[in-house]
Amino acid sequence: MFSKYLNIFFITTLFIFLYIITSSFFTSPLTLLHQQNSIPTTTKNSHFQFCPTNFTNYCPCQDPKTQKKFPKKNYFRKERHCPKNNHRLRCLIPKPIGYQKPFTWPKSKDNAWFSNVPFTKLVEYKKSQNWIRLDGDHFVFPGGGTSFPDGVKGYVDDLKNLLPVNLESGSIRTVLDVGCGVASFGASLMDYDILTMSIAPSDEHEAQVLFALERGLPAMLGVFSTHRLTFPSKSFDMAHCSRCLVPWTANDGLYLREIDRMLRPGGFWVLSGPPINWRVNYKAWETEATVLEKEQNSLEELAMQMCWEKVAEGGQIAIWQKPINHIKCMQKLNTLSSPKFCSSSDPDAGWYTKMTACIFPLPEVKDIDEISGGILKRWPMRLNASPPRLRNENDISSYNEDSRTWKMRVSYYEVMLKSFSSGRYRNVMDMNAGFGGFAAAMVKYTVWVMNVVPFDAKSNNLGVIYERGLIGTYMDWCEPFSTYPRTYDLIHASGIFSMYMNK
Repeated sequence: MFSKYLNIFFITTLFIFLYIITSSFFTSPLTLLHQQNSIPTTTKNSHFQFCPTNFTNYCPCQDPKTQKKFPKKNYFRKERHCPKNNHRLRCLIPKPIGYQKPFTWPKSKDNAWFSNVPFTKLVEYKKSQNWIRLDGDHFVFPGGGTSFPDGVKGYVDDLKNLLPVNLESGSIRTVLDVGCGVASFGASLMDYDILTMSIAPSDEHEAQVLFALERGLPAMLGVFSTHRLTFPSKSFDMAHCSRCLVPWTANDGLYLREIDRMLRPGGFWVLSGPPINWRVNYKAWETEATVLEKEQNSLEELAMQMCWEKVAEGGQIAIWQKPINHIKCMQKLNTLSSPKFCSSSDPDAGWYTKMTACIFPLPEVKDIDEISGGILKRWPMRLNASPPRLRNENDISSYNEDSRTWKMRVSYYEVMLKSFSSGRYRNVMDMNAGFGGFAAAMVKYTVWVMNVVPFDAKSNNLGVIYERGLIGTYMDWCEPFSTYPRTYDLIHASGIFSMYMNK
């Protein structure tokens, strides 16, 4: 039996190696020669060459040079724009000069080596807001932010006082943080066993998402533009925006309706900063009161149209709650404040799917107090409970078998990778996550797992993964992933070859 799983491990490791040497973190030597007028160096005993040093932090689908070719309107240039086949990388990404083994968790949450992320612009630009500080040869993350220069802990305490549920209760487990900065909000929520998917576009602040991942926090490049974010519907228990600069009411509320798609029934949307509580704050924000008043009124009207309820407002924070079902909302269909329900399209589609200025109707219920789609257990019980999305016995049986299989396989992995429990691994990716069984089995270690579900997989279970209290994203492995180089400690693959044999 041991040899059987040893073989599984070696096959997995072999694929990781093949993936590394054939991925789109390589580019054609001819292309590089044209760009740099120099020939990349060759590693000893290797058939591959190193890319020039200016490719050290190259993100193929979010390359700043490529982005400039696309229009700024609706942030379209910040979307994924992946290189064509003849421009894909065919060389090895070099590590930065002086690169060091990252700090192990939990020390990494507050520290990162300067040599690993050699950017100073964020330190200078956000100095007064206490986001990040350079202390000799390493960065320190004091926990400040644009809306919480005195520290994220106090900000989260304010949020706790406003939320109608207790953060310690396990009711909130999955959170989306939009415009995350260096992910200090997500880092603070980990004290409550809450898993936050932090997203931000590539921008002039130099690699915010790279800083987040270097800290050992879940993050990826993402932007509200023309396409949906790469998550299924009804995924997050809470979505958060602290001065994230997203024009929520623009384009007929397109982006706030996308938040509605991703929030689970009864989920919360938290907005802090302008225009919230403008009467008190407009002088500090140095903005005309009438401008802020108009903006907040538009926001309130849009939230009401989507049948959201405002449950709290205090300081610079406001909280809305999505309804647990659409019984009352359906009654507004023929009124002026009609919610504009979507009549077509798959609400779970999240791979190059255009956003639409409508909201998706929730699954029908018989009673006004019934939660559409079923009740989720509190964390950590929901990890191994049968997710409500699984409705038939065959799916439930497959789910249970998957959980048993990966629990056993991970125990064999532990024999060979003894540093699982030492903090050596922190950022883990599962390239073909299925039901999330691998990630569920890894919960006992100090890791987080990015559960990737290929968009064209036979079974789309990313929604099930979120119902388990885990996080992940859609992906097409014929394209590069939306992250920076060197951001994962362990990449796991199972069943990938058979999906891509003819591609």
